[in-house]
Amino acid sequence: MTQNDNSSSSNSRLAAARIVSSWIKSDTFPDRELDAVENSRAFVMEVVLGIVRWYGALTWIRDRRVQQRPRPAVDACILVGLYQLLFMDDVQEYAAVNETVEAAKIAGGEKAANFVNAVLRRAQADKRQIFQALEKQPPATRFSHPRLLIDRWTKQFGDAAMARLCEWNNRRADVVVRTNKKLSIEGQPHPFAPGRFLILPRGVSVTDVPGFAEGSFYVQDPSTSVAPELLDAKPGETVLDACAAPGGKTLQIAEMMKGQGTLIAMDPAADRLKPLRENIARLKWDFIQVVEGDVTKQRTATRFDAILLDVPCTNTGVIRRRPDVRWRFSPERLRAACDKQAAILDAAAGRLADGGRIVYSTCSLELEENEGQIDRWLARHPQFRLADSRRLFPPESGTDGAFAALLVRK
Repeated sequence: MTQNDNSSSSNSRLAAARIVSSWIKSDTFPDRELDAVENSRAFVMEVVLGIVRWYGALTWIRDRRVQQRPRPAVDACILVGLYQLLFMDDVQEYAAVNETVEAAKIAGGEKAANFVNAVLRRAQADKRQIFQALEKQPPATRFSHPRLLIDRWTKQFGDAAMARLCEWNNRRADVVVRTNKKLSIEGQPHPFAPGRFLILPRGVSVTDVPGFAEGSFYVQDPSTSVAPELLDAKPGETVLDACAAPGGKTLQIAEMMKGQGTLIAMDPAADRLKPLRENIARLKWDFIQVVEGDVTKQRTATRFDAILLDVPCTNTGVIRRRPDVRWRFSPERLRAACDKQAAILDAAAGRLADGGRIVYSTCSLELEENEGQIDRWLARHPQFRLADSRRLFPPESGTDGAFAALLVRK
């Protein structure tokens, strides 16, 4: 390895450490910082997402090796090194240690580098004992999930299912695309719907796959197809996707409508509507009308035959894809999400045509946001009935978690 190569490797670890440090201090996942990484982006993303995923276990391992927690910049370097040593089999141990120590030297000077080196060398020598000890820890530490979620899921699903769910969440997420035609790239058909969804090979960039520019496919987890299927939009109908961004469900509805009728894609987040607009142009679904707005505030005289509500939620069904979600979950966030969901349902009911239908969906696993929300809402709106519902449990479906309910005006 040349000196420039070594510097580049150290800098990629330094970039990862800085992003991790920012996350620890702010408790907000730094998406924009990750997006801004140019050199060794795949490596930096793997390290950052891996540390967030295994943060509970990694901090337990760290605390057994340091008497006092170091300042954030140095602490982040330790976590970067530990993650490589313990969870990245494709990284040589000497590189994981030496280049992380070089990053620590840049971040905190010679003293910090010596400290990080000592911690990592000890962990390197104790790898087997570390995993043996970790296996004996309580589920929150062993599975690297907050105890609040462990307790909730144990009560809801049982011990065995809770463990399977946590193990699922700790695997790297696949990139899955919904195909409109046969692609010229090798991939694995997704078992949930092998005829329409393809798992891309690891390391393949979506935009580099032949057919991307022509609209032959778009990124969509199979779980997100359940709600549009329940909605069953028909050509010629007037349809509202009220929480549309980033747009995977909107595009599926457009396909079902065959470009005929009225389809409005609404969302209050302007930045999240950008990829939807790009996909609409790429797939040439020009009949879709994109509206920046909040369904609870937007006024319209239009009455819709069908409304899709993919409501904001706690996202506990997509922790495999968004590992930071586990650390942000709280009773306060859950209550706020339930209140917002109820308001969106109330607003949608007033926009529905006679005989119309609503599909309510979340990517949450929490009863309060799913069956509980529907039961409470139907008690307040007896003019509606529950016609159908579906729930996906990730270890069983092999997809993200999801819930969808079809509500029909009587």
